[in-house]
Amino acid sequence: MTQPSPTPLPLAGIRVFELGSNIAGPYGTWILAALGADVVKVERPGTGDDARGWGPPFWRETATVFHTVNRDKTSITVDFQDETALAALRERIVEEADVVLQNLRPGVADKLGLGAANLCALNPALIYCNLWAFGATGPLAPKPGFDALMQAFGGIMAVTGEEGQAPVRAGISVVDMGTGMWCAIGILAALNRRHESGKGGVIDASLFETALAWTTYYNADVQVTGVAPQRHGSGVRGIMPYQAYDCADGYLVVAASNDRLFANLAAELDHPEWLDDPRFVDNPARSGHREELNELLMPIFKAQPRAYWQERLDEAGVPNAPIQHAGEVIAHPQTQALGMLQDTGEGMKLTGLPLSFDGERPALRNIAPDLKE
Repeated sequence: MTQPSPTPLPLAGIRVFELGSNIAGPYGTWILAALGADVVKVERPGTGDDARGWGPPFWRETATVFHTVNRDKTSITVDFQDETALAALRERIVEEADVVLQNLRPGVADKLGLGAANLCALNPALIYCNLWAFGATGPLAPKPGFDALMQAFGGIMAVTGEEGQAPVRAGISVVDMGTGMWCAIGILAALNRRHESGKGGVIDASLFETALAWTTYYNADVQVTGVAPQRHGSGVRGIMPYQAYDCADGYLVVAASNDRLFANLAAELDHPEWLDDPRFVDNPARSGHREELNELLMPIFKAQPRAYWQERLDEAGVPNAPIQHAGEVIAHPQTQALGMLQDTGEGMKLTGLPLSFDGERPALRNIAPDLKE
């Protein structure tokens, strides 16, 4: 399907070449594509991007995950063992590209003559973005990496899940997609700089640096306390109560994130005496007595269904939300009102860019390309 955008998109006229696969690089170039850039996805012959086979589930004989991060692109195949094909790709990039984003294994792009030094020398206006695993420098720079490895190595898994239980990975590829987003931010900044200078440049981002960025307050905490951060399940360090509570028919997250909201919560639950309890008098005290406060809250919430508590807490002005699965999220009137799920016309809706310009979200122009499309 092809659907024109109702208004000119911000990156219309910008051509991007994507040299990579999986999630991180393609997510970054998807952001650029959704903003209007012409993204040419370079894949190997035969199987193409590994993510094409990351299923089930599949749609149009390709893994659904591939469709989510490769919409609005075109695809070409290049055999990197074929010097003639490589030379043609190099020539095309030098002549046509505004941007290259690569997340090949460290050293591969340079070996193929597709690295930043070579291509930027031939085209000084080119913006070249490297997406590494561990970073451009350092003892681990030559190593490859994946999202789960960086959630482990970067400290995310150490603070995810329940204390005393086995570590768990965040349920989405938060490091992959986060790094793709940082690449897009860097590329947009470089395009803005090029408007003034006429020159391109080299951007370096990595999965590990993204993991470090996402754990920023834990990195600060450990330097002050000298104590390894704890896991708090659905909660968070430093704020209490701010977590999921088991109701009669499922879980509800309650976010009484300051003293005023806690006072509202205590009043709505008919326990005004909590405000005079030295254990709960302010947020630092409540955070230090998490277990004691939860022992009081848990049986109260368990006694009634979620809808009951949602209505009461909404009236009291205490932020709350039920834990929903993807199907419930899709069906919710708020999701429908935002129009973020964009119809392919072929039985699938894809999640659009979480941005609108002058009240209009960039439209879905094309589904992900078939190999060599």
